[in-house]
Amino acid sequence: MNDRVQATTEWLTIPDLVDRLGLGVSRVRRLIEDRHLAAKRIDGVLKVPAVFLRDDQPLGELHGTLVVLGDAGFSDEEAVDWLLEEEESLGAPPIEALRAGRKAEVRRVAQALA
Repeated sequence: MNDRVQATTEWLTIPDLVDRLGLGVSRVRRLIEDRHLAAKRIDGVLKVPAVFLRDDQPLGELHGTLVVLGDAGFSDEEAVDWLLEEEESLGAPPIEALRAGRKAEVRRVAQALA
């Protein structure tokens, strides 16, 4: 991931997510394990981009997209990077396209990466 994207992204730790989602630590970790959210380690701390939430809930379109990326061989960290970085074929970072309602298009691009 390029440094600009990482620096401009708001990152949430597990305790931040516990507060935002109103869930326990084990439930938050389960959301990550079950690919409703994706996280990466930054300076040794597991963090989730805030843009993966909408109205203090995991973005609904994210789960299926993370499953597609996992099936394409992406690690969780690689999936986070791909979602946040500009994707030429979409003309935007995939997470922005998902948030704009372009779920099918994002998943087609993700499947083509396999």
